[in-house]
Amino acid sequence: MASARQRILDAAVRRIAREGIDDVRIARIAMDAGVSAGLLHYHFASRDALLAEALEHSYERAGDARIAVGEDEPAPARLRAMIDQCLPLPGALRDDWVLWVELWLRAARDPELRPTAARLYARLHEWFSATIRELGVEDPEGLTDRLLALIDGYGIRALCEDPEMPVERAREAVWAAIAPELGLG
Repeated sequence: MASARQRILDAAVRRIAREGIDDVRIARIAMDAGVSAGLLHYHFASRDALLAEALEHSYERAGDARIAVGEDEPAPARLRAMIDQCLPLPGALRDDWVLWVELWLRAARDPELRPTAARLYARLHEWFSATIRELGVEDPEGLTDRLLALIDGYGIRALCEDPEMPVERAREAVWAAIAPELGLG
């Protein structure tokens, strides 16, 4: 069975993704996790601390799935699968996206959350740039920056259910934009 802290983080990810950090009730997270509100407060001093750790937890959980993405595939196929893992597909990936948006909004206002945002983004950047470097492009770091900007931009439109940008179209648009730089299209 998962530890109390693990259960709290799992419950927080689900609740924050569905209700937003400002509307989520700590007591509900505690109830969802099967712990007392006191125990939750023991582990997390504030909502922002809970958000930061929930994001780390979400990233780690998604990271386990991401690491296995196409590991035996050639780099182009692996990169396509990685892009899919970073778009707001229904389920856990959509929840992860909502948490990212929560972090971006709070970090824009709260300097204490900026290091968390920067650290998580740097890890995402390194994950992509490692695969892009395998493809021998001239500027892998720059291409990674552009790729993540594309994923973020198209992804937010897909997350908001823009009828002009379903997730499938976002996927195609991201790939179409980077494929020429990879020598693949």
